[in-house]
Amino acid sequence: MTKYIVFDCGGTKIKHGIINANGELLTKDAYKTVRDNLAVFLDNMLLTIRNYQQNHDIAGIAISMPGYVDIDTGYLERAGAITALDGQNMKQLLEAEFSLPVEIENDGNCVALAEKISGNAQECQNFVCMTIGTGIGGGLYLNGDIYRGYRYRAGEYGAMLTAFHSECMLDMHVTASFSKLLFTYKAYKKVQGHVEGAQIFAEAMTDTAVKELVDQWIQHISRGVYNLAVTLNPEKILIGGGVSAQTYLLEEINRQLEKYELWQAFKIPVEPCHYRNDAGLLGAFYHFQKMQ
Repeated sequence: MTKYIVFDCGGTKIKHGIINANGELLTKDAYKTVRDNLAVFLDNMLLTIRNYQQNHDIAGIAISMPGYVDIDTGYLERAGAITALDGQNMKQLLEAEFSLPVEIENDGNCVALAEKISGNAQECQNFVCMTIGTGIGGGLYLNGDIYRGYRYRAGEYGAMLTAFHSECMLDMHVTASFSKLLFTYKAYKKVQGHVEGAQIFAEAMTDTAVKELVDQWIQHISRGVYNLAVTLNPEKILIGGGVSAQTYLLEEINRQLEKYELWQAFKIPVEPCHYRNDAGLLGAFYHFQKMQ
């Protein structure tokens, strides 16, 4: 069966794997993202592709990438946290190296495609995905297709302003990303090193101070969800990212939304994405299929 290499390039990790023509992930792995060195970033990706080619008959490469992606040309005006790729054209670079078709799509749009084709939005023609990770991202699926906007900037919810502090407006990257929750938790607990989201949420159930900082963090997410709901009037909003596995997150978002005076007029389901860590890989493949 025909096989494809899929990449999901995030600010922390580059996830990659082999997927077959039926959309089944056969293998997956990850390595640390080098954000600011183009040569190293490319060397890591090229080595990964060559290793796969040694063991598989590869028919194409599909990539999920943060930032402003021109899906027709492959040009990345901005690549989110991966600054080394700003102004680069990954499609041209890889196609010249391997003589394989390469397709690239924004990571939030890949999540939306995965949810539409085989996830929790299969019945929807209008829905929104919000992904919570190193930053805040997302995808808009409107009137039966991905909405990319003028110059491919639609879905950059992280730029929405949700707080005011010391005469400065703060956006959702600053207030609502999982990075923000980690920073706040570590400062309170005076700890360093790796902390799992599950640990923070577990402590919130027994430590009132941790629960308060989690609820304050969720407040900023809820504001963004509310703003998207009243602006776009979608059928549902899906929350993605690894932290979406925490049941309390979705419960608290919905509790907070009930406090908004006009929510009853705009109320829609706010649910977790079906796909979490594999959404970008699968969505990149679906985009590849669509473009071929």
